[in-house]
Amino acid sequence: MEILQFLILPFVASLILTGIHAYLGVHVVERGVIFVDLALAQIAALGATIAILFGMDPHGSAAYWFSLGFTFLGAAIFALVRSRHKRIPLEAIIGITYAVASAGAILAMSKATGETEHLKDMLVGNILAVSRHDVIKTAILYGAIGTFHYIFRRKFLLISLNEDAARARGINVRLWDFLFYASFGFVVTSSVAIAGVLLVFCYLIVPSVGAMLFADRIGTRLAIGWTMGTLVSALGCYVSVWADLPTGATIVCTFGGVLIAMGLLKTAYFGLRRRTQDARPELHESVSSRKITFNRLPVRDTASGTPEQKHDGGPAVNAAFPQENGFERAWLHRLRKNAADNVLSIRRCHPEALVWPKDLPRWIGTYTPCRGISAKTS
Repeated sequence: MEILQFLILPFVASLILTGIHAYLGVHVVERGVIFVDLALAQIAALGATIAILFGMDPHGSAAYWFSLGFTFLGAAIFALVRSRHKRIPLEAIIGITYAVASAGAILAMSKATGETEHLKDMLVGNILAVSRHDVIKTAILYGAIGTFHYIFRRKFLLISLNEDAARARGINVRLWDFLFYASFGFVVTSSVAIAGVLLVFCYLIVPSVGAMLFADRIGTRLAIGWTMGTLVSALGCYVSVWADLPTGATIVCTFGGVLIAMGLLKTAYFGLRRRTQDARPELHESVSSRKITFNRLPVRDTASGTPEQKHDGGPAVNAAFPQENGFERAWLHRLRKNAADNVLSIRRCHPEALVWPKDLPRWIGTYTPCRGISAKTS
């Protein structure tokens, strides 16, 4: 009972971290900026170090806002580079930023030797030492950020999933990128002080990666990620106290073990499905012989106002591709409505049964639940 009372605040803090980081992790993984939280955390540490050099209290609000200002500067850099320099991977810029910020923090700490322990705590963290005040403050802050992301979720998701489509719809990608990284910086600066860099990184990436093993839809991935984060947090906190181990490292190792178990489970599941298919060759031949073909329909008839319908039997998928602005609305709704279930059902067993015309945009898969299919061209 005493152990449970001791773990209640750390567990609540871990639930708060899971709630916001599992969601942000979906965006981070889709954008391919896996180590952005490490870079922003190091930038925040650099800002805190410089604030100490200016004589600010390391535990005061002035140092916090000074550190947050540096985080906003990093967010602006990432948003600007992603929008302007397509040839340079953003992950490369993130790595360079992390290295420079780390070196700058080391130089600054050499002049502020009396506060190096505080900076170490900022980067390492100790979730067992979290206070009730920290939990309440973090819950309010993350609730506000979560509300902001929920209100503008369509813009954030579209930019993360398909930047070109967002630009085609007139969305200011640079502005919304900055808002994303700025809000992300708020989260990272606060989370690292509570749990440390390694644990925050795991809360951000591991639930999202684990969810991607079993789901494609964003909602399902979030549900799996939140469930995984909650169970791992409870197990890790309990084991750390029971075995007298460092809490952060225990939760990180638990995340790794659970992710490996999920990977093995998926491998075993698909191995069982493959053996079932091999035992029923008639089903394999039946499905493999039915090719999914995306056909271009004739141009809309201006007199009737409707495009000519083309039906070639079987599971063929027909969609119109108008050549003018707003073409997405014309084919996206039709493709999702008529093709998603059929394509998914065949994709699960026989991805080779999908055939793409050579002139069909490859990124069409981004707009359907079939994202990630690797099909042949006709």
